Amino acid sequence: MSEFDVKDINLAEGGNLRMDWAEREMPVLRLIRERFEKEKPLKDIRVSACLHVTTETANLMKTLQAGGADVLLTASNPLSTQDDVAAALVSRYEIPVFAIKGESNQIYYKHIAAALDHKPHFTMDDGADLVSTLHKERRDLLENVRGGTEETTTGVIRMRAMAADGALNYPVIAVNDAMTKHLFDNRYGTGQSTLDGIIRATNILIAGKNFVVAGYGWCARGLAMRAKGMGANVIVTEVDPMPALEAVMDGFRVMPMEEAVKYGDIYCTLTGDLNVIDKHHFENMKDGAIIANSGHFNVEINIPALEKMAVSKRLVRPFVEEYTLKDGRRLHILGEGRLINLAAAEGHPASVMDMSFANQALSLEYMVQHAGEMEKRVYGVPEVIDRNIARLKLAAMGVSIDRLTPEQEKYLQSWEHGT
Repeated sequence: MSEFDVKDINLAEGGNLRMDWAEREMPVLRLIRERFEKEKPLKDIRVSACLHVTTETANLMKTLQAGGADVLLTASNPLSTQDDVAAALVSRYEIPVFAIKGESNQIYYKHIAAALDHKPHFTMDDGADLVSTLHKERRDLLENVRGGTEETTTGVIRMRAMAADGALNYPVIAVNDAMTKHLFDNRYGTGQSTLDGIIRATNILIAGKNFVVAGYGWCARGLAMRAKGMGANVIVTEVDPMPALEAVMDGFRVMPMEEAVKYGDIYCTLTGDLNVIDKHHFENMKDGAIIANSGHFNVEINIPALEKMAVSKRLVRPFVEEYTLKDGRRLHILGEGRLINLAAAEGHPASVMDMSFANQALSLEYMVQHAGEMEKRVYGVPEVIDRNIARLKLAAMGVSIDRLTPEQEKYLQSWEHGT
């Protein structure tokens, strides 16, 4: 292959081993791939995917290729690529990959341009950078695009904003909103992998620390739960009264960020918004505070403001930058403020991504079959797909559940019976 850009093609052997290891924990996607190999539902379809280049994503790419798709993969974040996996996809499966861990923003968007040069019929996005670039800079390609999928909360927010403005030119399925996605991926995956990234970067003990979680959506719930389980004193900050109330009822202290900075030892943002931790927050943080982000983009922490406040900066550990302020306090930013679970760790466990990527594969198959009937807006994952994935996952886990009897089904459909 001549069309690809990875760090080192000679890393492929290690990537192959890790991909095979991940596949053992992805039984649902494996079952889908076996069917795709027989039926070829994606034959003659070009797919440009902008996703985190990990072992789990590699198994999704193999599944789409088995279904007949002509697939190209680029990274959805400059720090989330696993270079050995990128090399393995190129070397072993001849899937074009444009991704290098630590690439500059210039190279990142050059790689997105390469994904668009693939002239996709369908897009598969994680954060909506591919789709927004397509709509802003490569509108000549839009007439060939039939549909797309979006993986993340941040991306779905952007897609819905595009649809509301009348700017979205094709239908998109919000994979993020599937129950089997946000229950497993956002809550259990993000909770564990974010702590994994923070611990790998810092080797700090979580127990006994005041751990500030910014937001209380699905991802933040998972992190708060895991941090509490490791012995942290968890504080939640929110702007929405409903999740704030839920956090209180779940046993967490809830307060504004401006008050939380008086107590926090560790901070992590998971909101999808910008400047959640801002200049006036830095001014009141403890010496030695650790600050991370697990939202998709590195805008949740106002790092440019911290740069202006600091008198010096140094890299004290891989993925840990220490900013020294005029009064001598030291604040530590992890992973350049990018999503820490992929910047400093390996992202979600494979068994979690099995659910998310099963949704991706089946949603793409659905769009191939129905895109012509769909409007230019954001759709949820069809419930039949969501429930089928849940059934397959339970079966793979060896878990059986009850079935309604005909009598029970009739009762649930009737209104005549009372007390």
